[in-house]
Amino acid sequence: MPTNIAKHVSLTSLSTYDDSVLLLSRLDLGAFLVWGVWDNISSTERMDEFVRFMTAHGFVRPSLMAHLSVYAQFLIGISFIVGLGIRWAGILCAINFIVAIAMVDYKLGIRGSFPSACLILFGLYYMTHGGGRWSLDYFLNLKATTTP
Repeated sequence: MPTNIAKHVSLTSLSTYDDSVLLLSRLDLGAFLVWGVWDNISSTERMDEFVRFMTAHGFVRPSLMAHLSVYAQFLIGISFIVGLGIRWAGILCAINFIVAIAMVDYKLGIRGSFPSACLILFGLYYMTHGGGRWSLDYFLNLKATTTP
């Protein structure tokens, strides 16, 4: 009887949805990252504005760093969406937003740094857990381990 109560209190049955929730988080975060940089990719004026922003915040080689950050976020977002290279994308996501906090967001305090901090934590989570059962990584790994 106590085991049955513990099972209901701890909600362990919800773990059957972990891969589905992981997929939803990847799709949401990936779409957010792609949407967030698409204007920089599709508009020279917006990219120039981002370069000026990076210059104002003291980045070394701001044009290079702006392009690097934008295209890294775009590729990370695509990776999260399709589920390919999730662990690498997680590492790059964490690094990109650690730099964002170190160079810009720390000036905004805890509340202003919170979005970047969440992106770091999601990156670290994906780095350590991978993309789950609903990812191309999982499918390719499964195929590689079952192919003679």
